[in-house]
Amino acid sequence: MASTCLVPHCRDTGSWADSLQEVSGAVLISGLIQLVLGVSGLCGWAVQHCGPMVLAPSLSIIGLSTYKEAAFFCSTNWGVALLLMLLAVTFSQHLQSCCLPSCAWPHAWEGSTEYSVPTLRTFSVLLPFAGVCIVCAILSYFHIPWESLDVTVAQLSWANSTFNAPWIHIPFAGAWRWPLLTPRALAVGIAMAIGCSMNSVGCYVLCGRLLRVPRLPPHACNRGLCMEGLGSLLAGLLGTAGGTASSIANTCATGFTQSGSRRSVQVSALLCMVLGMSPRLAGLLTHIPLAVHGGVLCVTYAVAVGTGISYFQYTDIDSGRNIFIVGFAMFMALLVPRWFGTALTPLATGWVPLDLLLLSLLMVPVFLTGFLSFFLENTVS
Repeated sequence: MASTCLVPHCRDTGSWADSLQEVSGAVLISGLIQLVLGVSGLCGWAVQHCGPMVLAPSLSIIGLSTYKEAAFFCSTNWGVALLLMLLAVTFSQHLQSCCLPSCAWPHAWEGSTEYSVPTLRTFSVLLPFAGVCIVCAILSYFHIPWESLDVTVAQLSWANSTFNAPWIHIPFAGAWRWPLLTPRALAVGIAMAIGCSMNSVGCYVLCGRLLRVPRLPPHACNRGLCMEGLGSLLAGLLGTAGGTASSIANTCATGFTQSGSRRSVQVSALLCMVLGMSPRLAGLLTHIPLAVHGGVLCVTYAVAVGTGISYFQYTDIDSGRNIFIVGFAMFMALLVPRWFGTALTPLATGWVPLDLLLLSLLMVPVFLTGFLSFFLENTVS
């Protein structure tokens, strides 16, 4: 959570700390609900009843719902964003067969071993990311203006800087005071749990589809959601403003690299733990240009859109019923959040927690798509 206070002695520290406590309480509640969904098996049951008519529009909307954020990040410098996209597409698509004959690369689904490494495809996200960041650092070093930032964004970047952060700091529960459990935190926590759970299930299905492996069994989805719930519980106790959830960008990057090894996930988790215990190193992440983030979002979320469209081959798309379900679910998922985002008085039920719950759910396109397509698929004959 970024603080907008730009002076050393900020007078609204108390209100900021109270807000952080309430957000941490929402994260804690979200973790509890996700844990219950995983332990009870409801997550696996839902996955079993999600056919192509549910997966196709849901995965497509997951990718399409981020176009505004991607455009905002890219707008800081379209040249940098386009350079990253060009390199990523070239490495992953045009040069994917370029191999380095140094060691064996096993293909588990083929039952054979290919004695080469598709280097450019494996690093088709990391190499463009690192290369473009180096180019941006060189431009900044020589004081060449290349990034057009809004005043608000520039102030936010300044507020998030960690010039005097310690190298080592072990987080512990209660460091930012204990989470505050209020009706508002309960409402937001429920919405967070539902949205994150649907997003995570989409990630599980998406990852299996991209790696061309059989569909995950229900118990695997339940275990994954349980671990995410435990992570959110720990995050809430530590006083953070965000929980644990599966990443669409990381899942789609798997489609580029075709690296579905559990070892890569373990290495990334270890690196995240190291960054979490070193505020100075974690501060380096705030210096990644926004245009780089935008380029990564463009190439990764496009994979989610394409994967969702690929599920239409398993449906009778000539059926009027199926055409209506897909079109209605996707259209409403884009329309409703748009209206709530611009309406001056979107909801007024008379009880603020209920307003927050409804608004939080209706502003999430993946929830609307999943709910509408699931409901219509199982009720319309």
